[in-house]
Amino acid sequence: MPARVVRLAAGLAGAASAPALAATAILAQAADPTLSGVIDRARNVVVALLAALATLQLTIAGVRYLLAAGEPEQIEKAKRGVRAAAIGYGLAALAPALVALLKQIVGV
Repeated sequence: MPARVVRLAAGLAGAASAPALAATAILAQAADPTLSGVIDRARNVVVALLAALATLQLTIAGVRYLLAAGEPEQIEKAKRGVRAAAIGYGLAALAPALVALLKQIVGV
Protein backbone atom coordinates (compact mmCIF):
# COMPACT_ATOMS: atom_id res chain seq x y z
CA MET A 1 0.00 0.00 0.00
CA PRO A 2 2.76 2.55 0.73
CA ALA A 3 4.17 1.91 -2.78
CA ARG A 4 0.86 3.12 -4.23
CA VAL A 5 1.03 6.26 -2.13
CA VAL A 6 4.58 6.92 -3.31
CA ARG A 7 3.60 6.44 -6.96
CA LEU A 8 0.57 8.68 -6.49
CA ALA A 9 2.68 11.39 -4.86
CA ALA A 10 5.27 11.14 -7.64
CA GLY A 11 2.52 11.40 -10.26
CA LEU A 12 1.04 14.43 -8.57
CA ALA A 13 4.44 16.10 -8.35
CA GLY A 14 4.99 15.49 -12.05
CA ALA A 15 1.54 16.86 -12.88
CA ALA A 16 2.21 19.95 -10.79
CA SER A 17 5.42 20.69 -12.66
CA ALA A 18 3.84 20.20 -16.11
CA PRO A 19 2.06 23.60 -16.09
CA ALA A 20 5.28 25.23 -14.93
CA LEU A 21 7.14 23.68 -17.84
CA ALA A 22 4.41 24.74 -20.27
CA ALA A 23 4.48 28.29 -18.90
CA THR A 24 8.26 28.39 -19.28
CA ALA A 25 7.97 27.25 -22.90
CA ILE A 26 5.32 29.87 -23.63
CA LEU A 27 7.39 32.62 -22.02
CA ALA A 28 10.46 31.54 -23.96
CA GLN A 29 8.43 31.70 -27.17
CA ALA A 30 6.97 35.09 -26.22
CA ALA A 31 10.45 36.46 -25.59
CA ASP A 32 11.33 36.18 -29.30
CA PRO A 33 12.55 39.74 -29.94
CA THR A 34 12.71 39.54 -33.73
CA LEU A 35 10.54 41.89 -35.75
CA SER A 36 9.15 38.94 -37.69
CA GLY A 37 8.05 37.21 -34.49
CA VAL A 38 6.40 40.35 -33.16
CA ILE A 39 4.55 40.91 -36.44
CA ASP A 40 3.37 37.30 -36.52
CA ARG A 41 2.03 37.50 -32.96
CA ALA A 42 0.30 40.81 -33.72
CA ARG A 43 -1.27 39.25 -36.82
CA ASN A 44 -2.59 36.34 -34.78
CA VAL A 45 -4.13 38.68 -32.23
CA VAL A 46 -5.75 40.83 -34.93
CA VAL A 47 -7.17 37.79 -36.76
CA ALA A 48 -8.57 36.40 -33.52
CA LEU A 49 -10.17 39.72 -32.57
CA LEU A 50 -11.65 40.25 -36.03
CA ALA A 51 -13.09 36.74 -36.14
CA ALA A 52 -14.52 37.05 -32.63
CA LEU A 53 -16.09 40.45 -33.29
CA ALA A 54 -17.49 39.32 -36.64
CA THR A 55 -19.04 36.27 -34.99
CA LEU A 56 -20.56 38.46 -32.27
CA GLN A 57 -21.91 40.87 -34.89
CA LEU A 58 -23.38 38.02 -36.93
CA THR A 59 -25.06 36.58 -33.83
CA ILE A 60 -26.54 39.95 -32.88
CA ALA A 61 -27.75 40.50 -36.46
CA GLY A 62 -29.36 37.06 -36.51
CA VAL A 63 -31.19 37.67 -33.24
CA ARG A 64 -32.23 41.11 -34.45
CA TYR A 65 -33.60 39.56 -37.66
CA LEU A 66 -35.51 36.90 -35.73
CA LEU A 67 -37.03 39.48 -33.41
CA ALA A 68 -37.82 42.01 -36.18
CA ALA A 69 -41.42 40.74 -36.52
CA GLY A 70 -41.69 42.17 -40.01
CA GLU A 71 -40.56 45.69 -39.13
CA PRO A 72 -38.63 46.96 -42.17
CA GLU A 73 -36.41 49.17 -40.02
CA GLN A 74 -35.27 46.28 -37.82
CA ILE A 75 -34.78 43.99 -40.81
CA GLU A 76 -32.56 46.63 -42.44
CA LYS A 77 -30.50 46.91 -39.24
CA ALA A 78 -30.07 43.14 -39.24
CA LYS A 79 -28.95 43.18 -42.88
CA ARG A 80 -26.39 45.89 -42.10
CA GLY A 81 -25.13 43.74 -39.22
CA VAL A 82 -24.69 40.75 -41.52
CA ARG A 83 -22.79 42.95 -44.00
CA ALA A 84 -20.54 44.23 -41.21
CA ALA A 85 -19.85 40.65 -40.08
CA ALA A 86 -18.99 39.65 -43.66
CA ILE A 87 -16.53 42.54 -43.88
CA GLY A 88 -14.99 41.48 -40.56
CA TYR A 89 -14.56 37.89 -41.76
CA GLY A 90 -13.09 39.18 -45.03
CA LEU A 91 -10.54 41.32 -43.18
CA ALA A 92 -9.66 38.39 -40.94
CA ALA A 93 -9.08 36.23 -44.01
CA LEU A 94 -6.95 38.92 -45.68
CA ALA A 95 -4.84 39.68 -42.60
CA PRO A 96 -2.16 37.03 -43.29
CA ALA A 97 -1.74 38.29 -46.86
CA LEU A 98 -1.51 41.89 -45.67
CA VAL A 99 1.10 40.94 -43.08
CA ALA A 100 3.10 39.06 -45.72
CA LEU A 101 3.00 42.20 -47.89
CA LEU A 102 4.11 44.30 -44.90
CA LYS A 103 6.98 41.92 -44.21
CA GLN A 104 8.07 42.13 -47.83
CA ILE A 105 7.98 45.93 -47.76
CA VAL A 106 9.89 46.11 -44.47
CA GLY A 107 12.32 43.43 -45.60
CA VAL A 108 11.84 40.97 -42.76
